[in-house]
Amino acid sequence: MVRIIIKLKFQEDLQNLQVKLVSNPQGFNQIDKRWIDKYVELWNIPEDIIKILKSFTGEIKPIRSGLKDNRRMLLSEMDESDQNKIIGFFEDNKILIISDLLKGRGEFSADWVLVILKINNKSKWTLKSINKAMNVFGSGDVRITPQGSLKIGKIGMQRKGGDAGRDTSKMLQFKINPVELFND
Repeated sequence: MVRIIIKLKFQEDLQNLQVKLVSNPQGFNQIDKRWIDKYVELWNIPEDIIKILKSFTGEIKPIRSGLKDNRRMLLSEMDESDQNKIIGFFEDNKILIISDLLKGRGEFSADWVLVILKINNKSKWTLKSINKAMNVFGSGDVRITPQGSLKIGKIGMQRKGGDAGRDTSKMLQFKINPVELFND
C-alpha cells in the first residue's frame, strides 16, 4: 500500500494506492488470504456455511471416499444443497465481500489501484479508482468452477494449498488477474 498526500495551499488530501506488479498477462495475484474463522468475524458467516468452507479447505476432514483429494472436498463434490448454500451466501453478501477483498477497511482502505505489467523489460501501467476496480472484478455471477472452486465475478476463491503440507495450506485465499483492468 502506498499513501499519497496531496497538499494544496489551504488543503490536504490523503489517498491510498494499491500497487500490483505483474510479469505474466495470464497471471493471478492473491488479494486476500486468511483462516476461515477470520472471515467469519468479517462477514458473519453462518454455521452451515462455515462447515462447507472448512470441508473445502480441509480444516474439516471429509467423511466421503472417492474424492479427487482425500484431504478435502471440492465444492463440485459436495451435494447440490451445499453448493446452493455456498453460492447463495456469496451472492447475498457479494458487495461486502468484494469491498473487503479489494478495498479493505479503515484508514488503509485503498482509493486507487495501480497495475504495472512488465514483460521483457517493457512496462505499461494503468491506474483505476477502487470503485472501478470493484466493478470490473465483481462483474459476473457467483458460480462453482469446473475445477471445484468458487468464482465471485472475476475473483477466484480457493484453498491456499502449497506450504509443504503445513496447516497454513488450509487457509482460504482469493485471487484476481490484475491485467483485467487494462481491458476496461
